[in-house]
Amino acid sequence: MPSSTFMPTRRSTVSSGPTPIKQALERLTAIESQWTERGHGLCAIELKSNGEFIGRSGLQYWEQFDEVELGWTLRADSWGHGYATEAAQACLDWGFANLDADYFTALVRPGNEASVKVAERLGFTPRREDHLHDRPVTVYALGRPTQLPG
Repeated sequence: MPSSTFMPTRRSTVSSGPTPIKQALERLTAIESQWTERGHGLCAIELKSNGEFIGRSGLQYWEQFDEVELGWTLRADSWGHGYATEAAQACLDWGFANLDADYFTALVRPGNEASVKVAERLGFTPRREDHLHDRPVTVYALGRPTQLPG
């Protein structure tokens, strides 16, 4: 993966910049644990055309909220192409079809208007203001649909 993948952007500098290697490895271990312990977690987003890694999306359980979040993040050069919405929709559909959850959340930091738009496109609405890792977030939520796709 090119080193430019981890260069700070406006969004990443809001969240302290690139993640140090030790923290990244701890994060990957936690992601793997979610898959093992809960049967869901985060997935890589790759371009269909060439398999290039451009980000991640998936379902993550947050013990502090006792809720499952639908999350997404992409490299800056992949913003604005609909990839986040497409990947998040696929994860959301899978979650409602395979998990016993009445709703999913999306945690959005103040000022991240692109993620607000993704959440709204998916049908999420604001539920409450909260904090994650001592930082404010708006918690959006989407209830289980009455009829599942497919």
